[in-house]
Amino acid sequence: MPRMQQTLVLDQALIGRYDQSGPRYTSYPTAVQFHEGFGPEEYRAAARASNASGRPLSLYFHIPFCDTVCFYCACNKVATKDRSRAQPYLDRVYREIEMQASLFDRERPVEQLHWGGGTPTFIAPEQMRELMAMTGRHFRLLDDDSGEYSIEIDPREVTDETIGLLREIGFNRMSLGLQDLDEKVQVAVNRIQSAEETFGALRAARREGFRSISMDLIYGLPLQTPASFLRTLDRVLEAEPDRLSVFNYAHLPDRFKPQRRINEVDLPTPDQKLEILQQVGEHLAAAGYVYIGMDHFARPDDELAVAQREGLLYRNFQGYSTHAHCDLVALGVTSIGMVGNTYAQNMRTLDEYYARIDAGELAVFRGIELTHDDELRRDIITQLICNFALDMRSVGERWSIDFADYFATELTRLTPMAADGLLQVEGERIDVLPAGRLLIRNICMVFDRYLGGDGQLGRFSKVI
Repeated sequence: MPRMQQTLVLDQALIGRYDQSGPRYTSYPTAVQFHEGFGPEEYRAAARASNASGRPLSLYFHIPFCDTVCFYCACNKVATKDRSRAQPYLDRVYREIEMQASLFDRERPVEQLHWGGGTPTFIAPEQMRELMAMTGRHFRLLDDDSGEYSIEIDPREVTDETIGLLREIGFNRMSLGLQDLDEKVQVAVNRIQSAEETFGALRAARREGFRSISMDLIYGLPLQTPASFLRTLDRVLEAEPDRLSVFNYAHLPDRFKPQRRINEVDLPTPDQKLEILQQVGEHLAAAGYVYIGMDHFARPDDELAVAQREGLLYRNFQGYSTHAHCDLVALGVTSIGMVGNTYAQNMRTLDEYYARIDAGELAVFRGIELTHDDELRRDIITQLICNFALDMRSVGERWSIDFADYFATELTRLTPMAADGLLQVEGERIDVLPAGRLLIRNICMVFDRYLGGDGQLGRFSKVI
């Protein structure tokens, strides 16, 4: 059984050696490998075939709208103050719900549901109620509060009444966006958000009985210092969220236009970012949080921490999850689903998405059907990134291979990582050591057969 990874250990010399670009492995193969030879017809076939499994479903809804643009943002979003744009979008989502639901057996329960964005709370309360009602008409939502139904919240967009409504329509988990409480940093990234708005939303969620509340922070933003970020972190810890996501800001202005409005000279130096990260690890460990991996921390009794201890943690497009056994159905512009042994992505722009839905067609425009080798490597990468350990014998038995022979090249490539203290290969186990947990992406990259010399690494963010 995997050991609980209590702390984040930072070795600056190792980080300097291994801090390259690489995937975050919310999927394997990554979206770089998706192709337009996989479209609506292939998706329909995969969805219908999946019914034989009887697996539960996970639904993801992408709500792309934001009232204002945060300069750091790399998400697919539509910044607008025109709230009337939400209804035409939702009308298409309702049609997509009908088309998608027709592919899946009605008795398959929806054990997991997530609204992401953009800003899901951009839509009006009556629209929230109608979206959930429409979902329930076509999919089998659980009515006993046993599902994992979550929503991303912008605290500036909600009132106590809004949070009460969200709980009433079925949500029981919440992610609160904060990033930083320092006023100078907020001005520099165009996200003005008071502490009272943030913690008031958290208190309201607790009063309404939300079972898990997560908060998002970002380090590496302009005008941040180790001291200023620590002040934000300490105030967040006073509120005792169940989970914390502490993301590294990746400054890629050539790819993400809003980032061009950030003054690069105001960004923290690499040494300052490492100091911030070191402080984060120390303070969260002292506060009793478990390092889950990949920017995520949780209380020991949180579902993520429990799943990691039991070897049941999973990772998908929404990050870490406890529902590896579900088929993921994605709805809305640019959303990505995983059904059977396939991934499928919807159209990326509103115009393209609207055109597909208005024509009575699924919005899928690209995807991939995984090979046996893809599924094998996905299994290995998932275990490493979720549990920091791999039992090579069980993998070999599960996939009918001789692990040492099949992955002889990869095991050789792990040798210098073992010498550097990132991991330990002993008997038929690979165990990621404390110094390697922060560099888990590098370890997973060893098993990624798609990473080559064609410039692919430049499409990904730095691992630290």
